[in-house]
Amino acid sequence: MSGDLVWFKSSHSGGEGGNCIEVAEAAESVLVRDSKDNSGPHLAFSPAAWRSFVEFAQAI
Repeated sequence: MSGDLVWFKSSHSGGEGGNCIEVAEAAESVLVRDSKDNSGPHLAFSPAAWRSFVEFAQAI
């Protein structure tokens, strides 16, 4: 499944190779993974849960 996905690096990730995440939209979920381990595991969130997280993060 992850071979068909388009992953985007967080806009807050620096170019230093530190703590970065990537996000991809799947059919019914939003996936998040560690950009340094793109073959490793990922977290899956419902679109509503991801939207709530983004809104919360923007508010702080």
